[in-house]
Amino acid sequence: MRSERGYSLLELMMTVGIIGVIGAMVIPITDSSIRGSRLRGDAQIIRNLVGVAKMRASAQFTRARLLANLGNPNANPPVPGSYVLQVWDKTANGNLGAWVNDGGINQLSTGVSFGFAGLNAPPPNTQVNIMQSPTCTDGILAAAAQIANTACVTFNSRGLPIDAAGTLYPRHALYITGDDAVWGTTVTTTPLIRFWSSPHLANPVWTAR
Repeated sequence: MRSERGYSLLELMMTVGIIGVIGAMVIPITDSSIRGSRLRGDAQIIRNLVGVAKMRASAQFTRARLLANLGNPNANPPVPGSYVLQVWDKTANGNLGAWVNDGGINQLSTGVSFGFAGLNAPPPNTQVNIMQSPTCTDGILAAAAQIANTACVTFNSRGLPIDAAGTLYPRHALYITGDDAVWGTTVTTTPLIRFWSSPHLANPVWTAR
């Protein structure tokens, strides 16, 4: 019967072709959106952990920091692209003190790395030159050894940002980058923790988040 006729081969081919065209347009958009979400999610975790480090330092009356592994397989944590909250434990290492992890180790998402992708200027009123926070050390004394290819946002017992020597440091920042954007968390001596993003541009356009 006429009402029971199926689709012709031409009709099926046209339908498959239309679906293919739509898929070719939608899949790249979806993939880009997923990568952007991962980058923003990692940036938010870093910002939150910087805030937690500040609170830990004040609450436990010690130093606390967020350590970012920029590419050192011998650091703790050992995987480049990982980061962890650490607290200075005065009773560890035979009462000599040591940095100990406070919570789990975090890893940047696939396609996300520490860096600022060639941007040549920091967010306004944060740093003189765009750069990651100072290199971490394995202790808190002047003789403490630096841990190569790391960056640390460190707070003292009053919740103020400091460098490895314990001096007030107003230019802390951790930047991560993905396919088309850079996200950063900055800390000034106020201490004000701020959250930023910029597309990949030689002259960045920073937006406070």
